[in-house]
Amino acid sequence: MDSENDRQPVDPAPEESGAEDARPEEPAVKRHRFRGMAGWKKALIVLGVLLLVIAGGLTGTGFYLYERYDNKVSRESLLPSRSAEDIAKSEENWASGPLNLLLLGSDSRAEEPDEESPIGERSDTIMLLHIAKARDHATFISIPRDSYVDVPAGGNWKGGKNKINSAFAFGGAPLTAATVSKLTGVTLDGAMIADFASIREMVDAVNGVNVCTWTKVTSLHTGRVWNPGCHDMDGEVALDFVRQRYSVEGGDFGRMRNQQTVVKALITKVQSSGALTNPLKLDTLLGIAAEALTVDESLDLRDLAFKVRDLRPDAIDYLTVPDTGVGLDTSAGSAVELDPDLSASLFKAVADDTVPQWLAENPQEATPGS
Repeated sequence: MDSENDRQPVDPAPEESGAEDARPEEPAVKRHRFRGMAGWKKALIVLGVLLLVIAGGLTGTGFYLYERYDNKVSRESLLPSRSAEDIAKSEENWASGPLNLLLLGSDSRAEEPDEESPIGERSDTIMLLHIAKARDHATFISIPRDSYVDVPAGGNWKGGKNKINSAFAFGGAPLTAATVSKLTGVTLDGAMIADFASIREMVDAVNGVNVCTWTKVTSLHTGRVWNPGCHDMDGEVALDFVRQRYSVEGGDFGRMRNQQTVVKALITKVQSSGALTNPLKLDTLLGIAAEALTVDESLDLRDLAFKVRDLRPDAIDYLTVPDTGVGLDTSAGSAVELDPDLSASLFKAVADDTVPQWLAENPQEATPGS
């Protein structure tokens, strides 16, 4: 049975939101110029529940409920035209090789447009999900949205250097996929877009979450203030918290860390609340996750869920493509410079299916809550 606190999650009032006795331990010393575990947050809120929960919840019943949720998923052409060689390679990967999926996170119900995106909608989260050939390990690899990379020609874009999230504005998911493939040298075996705003419904479906923050966060939308400490949040409050960017220490990277803590809190609550064994709660979560997803028209979700059915949380890593820590002044505005050597070695590890070994040799910096 849920506790009284779980049934009535509340957001502390601004003047009471500090919980100094609950202040989490300071993060470990930084290693390299890495942004550990950042960027995977938003799509994992939806994607992790859809893939891992649907696998655990439906595998045991022979997927007899699969059609119920598959029918709620939107389908579009999210990948660019592929050569016969790439198609054959992808088919081989689905049969017996490692899988690489493009995951995009969007915030379709954001109340205010991003003044930095005047040319149109941009993907707020860009990730590569690598599933090992043995299906015993997976890695969510975040690509900072302001990474300055080569964006192939598409739409009204003639090609050239730009921020990676501009690809979505110029040519949608297909151009983003082409950009990620060019950057990583990896053939993409599928693509998905997750609607970030679904966090509200998912948090409410598990009766709220407890989220810890390491720095003061002030909402520019509602005036809420979260001081360092732990706070009970319902869906509306959690969504307000993770949307903050300009009032957060570290800006976009600070927002990524805050969003990560919400994801971990949600996953913890899903596991502790009995949602996976409660038919009504499971049905609600699966329904929300499915309705928040748009997947490539060729992607078989049942096959994907079957392939990740044995993945455990401790066999999933979260990392970000390493950057140099240098802010670039470009014609597209301030941008992130990816570390040329470390990023190249990471992409090679993805291609060679040796990501755990790469992580062992290149440990990411610890982040709060990791």
